[in-house]
This record gives sequence, structure tokens and C-alpha cells, in this order.
Amino acid sequence: MHPDLTERILQHLEGVDKVNTIDLATLFGVGHQKIVGALKSIEAHGELVIAETTTGKNLELTDEGQTVMQNGSHEAVVYAAVPLDGILQEELMKISPNAKIGYSKAMSLGWLFLDKSVTPPLVKRKVEKIEDTVKKSLEEISKNQTDLPPHVIKEFKKRKLLQEIIIKSFVLSKGPEFATTLTKLETDLTIDMLASGLWKDLKFKAYNFDALGAAPVRGHLHPLQKVRTEFRQIFLEMGFSEMPTNNYIESSFWNFDALFVPQQHPARDAQDTFFISHPAKSYKFPREYMQRVQEVHSKGGYGSTGYVYDWKLEEAQRNTLRTHTTAVSARMLYKLANQPEGFRPVKYFSIDKVFRNETLDATHLAEFHQVEGVVADVGLTLGDLIGTLYEFFRKLGIEKLEFKPAYNPYTEPSMEIFCFHPGLNKWIEVGNSGVFRPELLLPMGLPENVNVIAWGLSLERPTMIKYGINNIRDLIGPKVDLKMVEEGPICRLDK
Repeated sequence: MHPDLTERILQHLEGVDKVNTIDLATLFGVGHQKIVGALKSIEAHGELVIAETTTGKNLELTDEGQTVMQNGSHEAVVYAAVPLDGILQEELMKISPNAKIGYSKAMSLGWLFLDKSVTPPLVKRKVEKIEDTVKKSLEEISKNQTDLPPHVIKEFKKRKLLQEIIIKSFVLSKGPEFATTLTKLETDLTIDMLASGLWKDLKFKAYNFDALGAAPVRGHLHPLQKVRTEFRQIFLEMGFSEMPTNNYIESSFWNFDALFVPQQHPARDAQDTFFISHPAKSYKFPREYMQRVQEVHSKGGYGSTGYVYDWKLEEAQRNTLRTHTTAVSARMLYKLANQPEGFRPVKYFSIDKVFRNETLDATHLAEFHQVEGVVADVGLTLGDLIGTLYEFFRKLGIEKLEFKPAYNPYTEPSMEIFCFHPGLNKWIEVGNSGVFRPELLLPMGLPENVNVIAWGLSLERPTMIKYGINNIRDLIGPKVDLKMVEEGPICRLDK
């Protein structure tokens, strides 16, 4: 806004009774919105002016009208395209997208005629010279230099050359506090003003009680939390109960031995697992159950030969950051096997952190979330596992599944789960699954006819796919963009 625009308005108003803001915009050579902005500044200083709202109609050229003003009307363009010796009608229709309309208008105005005395008939000029009144009228309208008859305006509107717009303006007149200059409005009432009485002679800026306050700072859910909520809802819809997973530190017994993982397995090396130095060992175990686990490892049992090695208590006592939430599943199944009321079918799930001594790269961190589902019931088979997986992944929006045989120490048979990714146009691995071995279940005390099926997948991979994140370090860790967390959309899996 021009710095003197408010005072120019007041000075102009001093010499007249009333003036319209549109006329002021033309007089000062500025946009109407700038005049309105200056008026708002004047009104903030008190009742210097009285502004009455008024509306008016104005004609403006449409985009098509602008084209006609520059290039000529459709009928004039068609007339100009007709050579003296004539042209085939189908050839004439190709000169412009509006040739059909122009041809019809030119025929009705008597500018052209169809000569049927020749074969094939030709379109020829009927007059030697024309006047493009449409273009001329539009040029005058653009300069506000003409008043067209109502029937012409109606025709131009029908042809979509003109549009009528409503303009809101203000009629200004002098107010009870009129002055040609603006006094500075005070925004703060100070102690000095009150003590000296100066406040009586000052003008204060009015409070705007309708103004919106600053948006309060608030927390935002991380993308992992949003996707976790969706996974959790799917499990609950399928009738699963959530397992307690707040035990990040786990003994090697529950993390490995109870799951029939041999003590010499590579996963139990420091290169793959984080071991705890304080406290380094656990000492409280179900004694009889631990003896059965030792027996099945070292000598076999339940139809198995075991691993035939010297099982050591010291190795089972070592504390570790749990490498999978299947350790939680082992605890829950042992509790299920030893409840006083006897066995009952259950469906469990868990979603929580696990820790592995991984090399950090774009897709691996030392900690990640594991999503696990476990079902225990009488007579469950591999078919039940496959059917449950199809239903689970269908709720995720994944319809095409394939299964590949795999090896796990604690499941037999075991299957890797693949789904077809239409965006990548290929099959990708999404999880692992299997039926828990008898060497795992029977030492716990579960009945022989009870089988347990289970599957697991990560939480980070689907989150990265959903939010278009290519590097896991942009999802978790010190490099995370908090703006991404704040503005990330609510997760909705394609159910």
C-alpha cells in the first residue's frame, strides 16, 4: 500500500460529500483492494469516515472473449479462410476448433454461401468486405468505452464472450471524528500514562475479539505409532488378545532355550545379540520346566533326538536384549499350559521392540518392531496357518500371497511369506511363519493334541512403504524430520 494513500483518501473526501471506492481507485491509479485496505486502516483510528456497502455489476471478457478480441470473431476467422475460388466445407471445418460456430454465424450474416452448381459443392464469399463488429465491441468493452444494447449483451453472454461480475464497494462520507491526518493509536496502557493522566488525551487501538489466537503447540503421533494402531486394530477385529511386551531384557533361557534354539546357534553370538553386563545373569526359572528343556536339548524326547550336546545352565542364565517377541510368546504359552483350569484355545498378538546387533544401513537398525500373531488350539494344521495368513493379509490390503519352505529352529514346517507388489511388479518377502515344534510345546505341559501356529513381520517396512520413506534413518533416530512427523497423514491400510 502507498504510504500516503490513507491521507490522500481523507484529503479527497474533505472536498466532496461522498465518493465511491471504485472511483477512488480509478482516480489514484491503484487497485481497488488497495483502496479497501487503506479504508480499513482509517476505520481502525475511529469514526473518521462512514463507509456504506454497495454492490454493482460489471462486464468482463471471458478467456474466449479475450481470444476473439485479439484474433477476431469466429465468423470473421472463417470468412478470412475462404479463398476467392471457394473451399470444400470439410476443409473449412479444420481451420479452427470453433470453425463450425463461425461458419453458421457467417452464413446467417450473409457473408458466405454454398455453391451447389459445382461438384463437389464449394463454400464461397458472398460479399467482398465485412466489418467485425463483435471484435470491435469487445475492444471497447475492455476499455470501458461503450454501452452495449441489452440484446447484444445477452447474445455475447450466450456465446460465452462476456461474463457479468458483482463488485462490492464502499461509498465514503465524513464521520463525526473526521480529520485529514491520522493520529497514532496506542496499543498498550502503561503505568506512566495512568499516573500522569495522559491516557485521557490518547486514542487506543480497539481490541479485535474475533481474531484467532496462535495455534497451541501440541504433540504428534509418529508414523510408526499410526501404523501400529492399524495393525493392532486388525488383530483385535480377528479376536486376538494382546500379550504384555514391556520386558525388554530377557534371559537366554526364554529368548532361546525355551524356543528349542541350541546353545551353539550363531544367533546366540555377540555378533548378532546384545548381552547385558549388569545384571549379567538371571536365576529365577521354573525348575521342573527348565529340567525338561535341558533334557530335550541334550538327549531328546517326545519323538525327537534333540541336539545331543552338553546343555549348560550358565549359558541359559545370560541376560540379553530380546531378539524377538517370540520370547514373550514362550512365556504366555507356558502360563497357558500351567493354568489351574486346564487348556483353553487362545489367540495372542504382540507389537513391540526387539534388538539385534545389526550393521546399520538404509534398511537395518539395531532395534526395530516385530509384529507377531500366535494361535493355540487342538488339531491345528498348516492349512489353518495358511488360511489365517490369507485373512490377516487381506485386511492389510494384500490379496496375492505365496509361501516358500524355510527353516526355523522352533517351527516345523516353516514358511516365508511373499506378496505381489503391483508398484514394483514383483514378489517381495513380507514375513515368516510356521507351526511350533513339539520339542517347544510339550516340555511346557501343553496337551499332545494341541498345536500352535505363528507368524511375524516387521512394523518398519510397511511404514516406510506407506509414507514413501527410503531410508530407515529418516524414520527413526536423530536425523528424523520433525516436520514429517507433524504433517504426516493418518495411516489407513488398504482394507
